[in-house]
Amino acid sequence: MAQYKGNILKMRTELASSVNYFLPVGDEKIEMNALIGKEISMHFTGQINCISCGKVTKRSFNQGFCYNCLQTAPEASESVVRPELSKSQFGIARDMEWAKKHDLIEHVVYFAVASELKIGVTRNHQIPTRWIDQGASFAIEIARTPNRHIAGVMEVFLKKHFTDRTNWQAMLKNKVAENIDLAEEKRKVRKLLPLELQNYLTETNDVTSIEYPVLEYPSKVKSLSFDKTPDISGVLKGIKGQYLIFENNTALNIRKHNGYFLEIESPS
Repeated sequence: MAQYKGNILKMRTELASSVNYFLPVGDEKIEMNALIGKEISMHFTGQINCISCGKVTKRSFNQGFCYNCLQTAPEASESVVRPELSKSQFGIARDMEWAKKHDLIEHVVYFAVASELKIGVTRNHQIPTRWIDQGASFAIEIARTPNRHIAGVMEVFLKKHFTDRTNWQAMLKNKVAENIDLAEEKRKVRKLLPLELQNYLTETNDVTSIEYPVLEYPSKVKSLSFDKTPDISGVLKGIKGQYLIFENNTALNIRKHNGYFLEIESPS
């Protein structure tokens, strides 16, 4: 048996014929695809370290931060969740050097289909990572903007007509809405935006299709949490989004447990 020990972070991904997943554990990375169909065990020691400052925290906020970093760290600012609130274009940010690298760069507004059609925003270098993390089966770029704020404003307009949420249970059951013509949906967008935002729409209609390494999708889904169950083990049936899908219709959201200190055993 191989043994690993350390703080975990969200899984790293590579888009291939099927998504390749790698779980960071301390200084090591586990090739998770190789463990599909095998039994693994994960033990939460009770220790949580903030993913920003590294300090031990009794409680994790916003997927990995201690309370102080939640209030002060640039990567935990309100514009991360609500990009329209970014003010870095006016020179206002928790950390302008961070904002120059993360907010004042090209952003992509997109449609993705994980269960139903949804609208979203991400940094240009996060394509296709963002789509994979959401468990999207199909995605298309709608627009490219010079900063996060403009992308967020565009998303606000489009949220009046399209959801910005992913139904994670339907996604894990692989209940993907059929017969959605992403190119046609994109064409509808032009009529929904004011003229100044229409200028950022892209002309290409390339659709990205994503396959996930799953042997068997659950018929129903029970969410697992280390806060309630410090010992989680079972046969890994597949991986989709940032979820490990186990036997018995259970699933573990890895990203939710950023910074948790685990002891993991898996077949060599």
